[in-house]
Amino acid sequence: MHYLLKSEPDKYSYDDLLRDGETLWDGISNAQALITLRNMKPGEQCVIYHSNVGKAAVGTAKVVSVKADPENPKMPLVLLKAGKRLKREKPLAEIREAGVFQGSIMFRQFRLSVVPLTDEQFDWLVHS
Repeated sequence: MHYLLKSEPDKYSYDDLLRDGETLWDGISNAQALITLRNMKPGEQCVIYHSNVGKAAVGTAKVVSVKADPENPKMPLVLLKAGKRLKREKPLAEIREAGVFQGSIMFRQFRLSVVPLTDEQFDWLVHS
């Protein structure tokens, strides 16, 4: 599986992830997003999307580990490792127009901060 992870760049940007190398992906409270995080597997690839400011896919990351928080077993602790910045950021308007995103949950439930991606969607974001 591949995922799109939304982050507010004024709180934690892709540049912050590149600087840190790895980060614990937290701050998620939506039940559906938490289920998606719990189902992630080490080695899966993610695209980081800047929401609110910038509104564009900006870079990649890889899932290093997924564990349950010992104090709150329903809260997944997802460790991400920085990947590479996209050669060209993909703005929201361009993503919305791309045929591979027709019917995507990303646009049906826009407030979700964690969105599964098809192989085609991931390839379009990273390689087109």
